[in-house]
Amino acid sequence: MIQFNKTLVEDNELPWEVVDAKIKRKIMSYNDDLMLVKVAFEQGGIGATHKHPHLQISYLVSGVFEITIGGEMKTLKDGDVYFVPSDVLHGAVCLADGILIDVFNPMREDFIKN
Repeated sequence: MIQFNKTLVEDNELPWEVVDAKIKRKIMSYNDDLMLVKVAFEQGGIGATHKHPHLQISYLVSGVFEITIGGEMKTLKDGDVYFVPSDVLHGAVCLADGILIDVFNPMREDFIKN
């Protein structure tokens, strides 16, 4: 059986971690292979262009975001999804307050505080 740090997760039991003045996140659950993170953006929040070895797929719960992946930009809104391959430059600009659900494979060790 695959073990997760939490198997039944209630949103209200987890605190927000402040990333910057316009971005906060909750690490909902993870194991070595998989991680789900809820990220809240205020309008004007910027997920700076970066890359990482992890596969990432993100679901836009709400809001409007300008998403750039590998030099291609598109404006996405609630209900849309984007996929980021390993080691591809990507970033996000929040055009209207919103929530993203990010899933990573493997888990983002850099997100876990020791």
